[in-house]
Amino acid sequence: MPSIFTRIIAGEIPCHKVFEDEHVIAFLDIGPLSRGHVLVVPKEERTKLHELSDASAAALGGALRKVAYAVVEATGCADYNVLQNNGAAAHQAVMHVHFHVIPKHADGSGLGIRWDAGKAPADAAELAAAIRKSVPG
Repeated sequence: MPSIFTRIIAGEIPCHKVFEDEHVIAFLDIGPLSRGHVLVVPKEERTKLHELSDASAAALGGALRKVAYAVVEATGCADYNVLQNNGAAAHQAVMHVHFHVIPKHADGSGLGIRWDAGKAPADAAELAAAIRKSVPG
């Protein structure tokens, strides 16, 4: 079953589009956390960020910069969050990669975050080496 974003990309469901190119579409979130909350979605349907092709991932990076700039200009916000979740346990609700650009306004609207920072693990050097070894070529 295609995701709601795939149906938006196909034109089956309307949206308030703010950007589109060959690889990416961006539109206003229908349940915004603040004025100007935009979703940036690759047209390639994948659930998690690491599953995307290099072309889609690169296009997302460029689109995020453009959309963030446009949101700042259009809303007058000075600050914003970029949020992306991977998997249900990480609070992903639509199983199609997407990024949120969420303006933070003077009225306090926007994303609220609680960050429970821990301590670096005792095996940090080994962990870094394992991750480094796993980076695709």
